[in-house]
Amino acid sequence: MIAQIIEKDGTPEWAVIPYAEYERICQLLEDIEDKAAIERHIRALTSQEREMVPSEIVNRLLEGENAIKVWREYRKLTQESLAHRTGIRKAYLSQLETGESEGSVKVLKAIATALNVDLDDITG
Repeated sequence: MIAQIIEKDGTPEWAVIPYAEYERICQLLEDIEDKAAIERHIRALTSQEREMVPSEIVNRLLEGENAIKVWREYRKLTQESLAHRTGIRKAYLSQLETGESEGSVKVLKAIATALNVDLDDITG
């Protein structure tokens, strides 16, 4: 690499390099960042910080199905068992799943905890 060094008061202030070399350095930095992101993701998966969710579950959520119902079914819970775990009536849970009721933050947090998901996973 050929670099022109520009000094100010006898101290190197700037290094001027050919543009092609600049682009190569940028690409190398991007590759390093990508590699680090992949390594973080692999560590999270192997340490079970992140859960692998089957594509059919993701697709159901993306298609707009009620998230509480989708996650409840994925966790193999009945409405009755989820209602019991969260301290609400089964009829109320049914209303939440059909959209007849929105639910309080307190109830939604309890449901998210029982389903082992973030609150955003059932409200977003």
